[in-house]
Amino acid sequence: MIAAHRYPQDADRAERAPYAAWVAGAMGRGLYLGFVLEQEGAVVAGAGLTLLEWGPSRHDPQPWRARLVNVWTHPDWRRQGHARALVQACLGAAQARGITRISLGTSEMGRRLYGSLGFTDRGGEMLLVLGDSTAD
Repeated sequence: MIAAHRYPQDADRAERAPYAAWVAGAMGRGLYLGFVLEQEGAVVAGAGLTLLEWGPSRHDPQPWRARLVNVWTHPDWRRQGHARALVQACLGAAQARGITRISLGTSEMGRRLYGSLGFTDRGGEMLLVLGDSTAD
């Protein structure tokens, strides 16, 4: 279910099985926390939190960080506060574990929600994919 929401397009179908396997393993190890909202017997919204053993850093002795992922709401259920409630559940789970740094990637559609919850745009993320000359 989580993989289907993360990769809803038919073009992304090949990505679903590896992601579903990873999520199942990460949940079993306590490194992925998933939250869903059901209405009328169907999942209408979801959000997840990936826990990352980061190591203490300057100004932050906490060895864990988190990444907010898979925030999704079915189009028929949007603008009703469901994503906000699920993101707040993720933030509460992080706070209960003493995690003080939470990151995310967002679309333009989600930017206002995350900003209203205190996330700030850092804009300086860079990526190197070792051994792959086709990385985007």
